[in-house]
Amino acid sequence: MKTGRKTERNGAFCHHNVYVVELDPSVRENRRFKAANPDCEADKPCLYVGVTGLTPEERFGRHKAGIQCSWFVKKYGIRLLPELYEYLNPMPYEAAAEMESDLADDLRAAGHGVWQH
Repeated sequence: MKTGRKTERNGAFCHHNVYVVELDPSVRENRRFKAANPDCEADKPCLYVGVTGLTPEERFGRHKAGIQCSWFVKKYGIRLLPELYEYLNPMPYEAAAEMESDLADDLRAAGHGVWQH
């Protein structure tokens, strides 16, 4: 399935997407980010994981424009990392919300510093 397409899966309307944004390494100096990620490895990129009813590209643009944005993505967001999420999308909202948390946990366990909404 293509990201952002409106499809039906097991009777549920699927148009939500999880997405991952690479954050500038300087985010490591942010007190809140550092406190939330005490075990992140210095050689791994820092990431933001989110869920949206838009395409990931549209949502990233809104973050950067300051529209309903995460401050971390607005200030530190570099680019989307579709290789980390594209295969998952689209999905119903409930599945996307759960996947956002699971994906963030998996990335933290792999040593990344992660911020999620």
